[in-house]
Amino acid sequence: MPESPYTVSDVMTHTVIAVGRDAPFKEIVGLIDQWKVSALPVLEGEGRVIGVVSEADLLPKEEFRDREGGEDEQADRSERRKAAALTAGELMSSPAVTVHAVAPVTEAARIMARRHVKRLPVVDAVGMLQGVVSRSDLLKGFLRDDEEIAEEIRHSILGHLPVTTPLTISVTDGVVTLGGSMPDRTLVPMVARAVRAVEGVVDIRLDLTHR
Repeated sequence: MPESPYTVSDVMTHTVIAVGRDAPFKEIVGLIDQWKVSALPVLEGEGRVIGVVSEADLLPKEEFRDREGGEDEQADRSERRKAAALTAGELMSSPAVTVHAVAPVTEAARIMARRHVKRLPVVDAVGMLQGVVSRSDLLKGFLRDDEEIAEEIRHSILGHLPVTTPLTISVTDGVVTLGGSMPDRTLVPMVARAVRAVEGVVDIRLDLTHR
């Protein structure tokens, strides 16, 4: 059964602010402030992503600013090292956590949740930067119009079902309600899974009978 075709490339930001390995600390802070982003990809060569500098990577500079070098031996060594860092290459988290442009948006959401990051560089098969996808980008699908969602479900899912009487569908605030008669109850979980995969669906209610 067809599933939603939405991929990272459908929602990502194509114009990306990035820095090179030698970018100085102050320039990085300035770019993050100017462009209102939480992290910057670090590039090498023709645009290969080698790391990411985030606000979290910059904060140790402030955290340890009033401490002497020998103080606080319990502090994490990597934090103290970043406090002394001067360039993107010294500050960045590497290797970068990335996602491919052809990946489904659900995969990007899982990566962000598991790795606790707010933004992901989007790369091609050889690691070249294609764009950036953020948490807010992944939520754009929920802005789809209810009728647009219903129309996609009718054509890409319900139209493929072996039923003589079409199922009824209504969508309100992203919640899909399906009604009608199904010839085979084993089809119900498959239909529900396919509908949930449609971009913009918040939930699904089933009001189905079986023959």
